[in-house]
Amino acid sequence: MKVRVKICGITRAEDAALAVELGASALGFVFWPDSPRCVSVEHAREIAAMVPPFVARVGVFVDASPEEVARIVRAVRLDAVQLHGDEPVGRYLSWDTRLIKAVRLDSDDAVDRAADLPVHVTPLVDAAYMIRRGGTGQIADWDRAAALSLRRPIMLAGGLVADNVIGAIRKVRPWAVDVSSGVESAPGVKSAERMTQFFQAVSNEAMGQ
Repeated sequence: MKVRVKICGITRAEDAALAVELGASALGFVFWPDSPRCVSVEHAREIAAMVPPFVARVGVFVDASPEEVARIVRAVRLDAVQLHGDEPVGRYLSWDTRLIKAVRLDSDDAVDRAADLPVHVTPLVDAAYMIRRGGTGQIADWDRAAALSLRRPIMLAGGLVADNVIGAIRKVRPWAVDVSSGVESAPGVKSAERMTQFFQAVSNEAMGQ
């Protein structure tokens, strides 16, 4: 099975272009003001306008109101919304925009709750870190992620780098992997070398190498 790759925390047009060239299925733009990867709506719109039509443009939000999220979706022309806070997903279900909900699998009950999300909401398993809300470099619970992956398609994030992504894919069998800090030279600044190595590792796994 081909595993898709989302490059998150895009702040520069050149990083977006390279990610697309390397085969990214999605690019993530962070709109949470407390993130070191936060990008303005105007700048995100400029970068998103350059993205080919079959690469998804994903907006990442933390506890933003549905009204604020809807405004940015329209302004940037986002294809999907990633909810990365404590917001109840039910407040956002009336939209046509695809939804991704970040989940922290810190218990078996959390696995059950993630499995019970509406079918059109994709769970994204991230590390259980409540302050920075992603992009921490900490590894998610792969055992519980694998248990969830048996029940529904998931995205896997949390501490993924070129050196461990093959092991993560083999253990968890996610539908997609999501990487940010693992391909950076600084927060919001992607490393061409690290991105290339990451995509090569994912490609090698797909070919059984």
